[in-house]
Amino acid sequence: MKLNTFFMGLLAAVALVVACNKDATSKQLEKAQNDARQAADDMKDYTYSQKDAFVKKMQGQLDALKTNLDDLSAKIETSSDKVKTEAKPKLEALRAQQQQLSVQLDKVKGATESTWESVKSGFKSAYESSREGFNKARQWVSDKVAP
Repeated sequence: MKLNTFFMGLLAAVALVVACNKDATSKQLEKAQNDARQAADDMKDYTYSQKDAFVKKMQGQLDALKTNLDDLSAKIETSSDKVKTEAKPKLEALRAQQQQLSVQLDKVKGATESTWESVKSGFKSAYESSREGFNKARQWVSDKVAP
């Protein structure tokens, strides 16, 4: 249920990496990681009867994620050519993970009561993979772009 909190915290942390000093950023990153862990745990609490609410919440998160990735991309575009060159494959990987989450969400939309737990588990797996990718990207941005 707190996937929204995770994505917003995660993306806010990435934005803060560019705008804040490293001490403040590390605190934001730690909070985002804790929020992400909580969101992953809360995902399992949705039942089949709550499928529509789950789908709506996750779709909103994916939309916010796309917007925030676009913002991050724009910030990186203002960086040096070296940073842009290094960032391009990382951003492409994040977008691929975002697309994987979208595919998994489509499977959730089509889930039946008998497939609910399996489909939800597939979404959770894709989510956790994305979380790992975002954590790596945040660290990279912190190392390369932050002042």
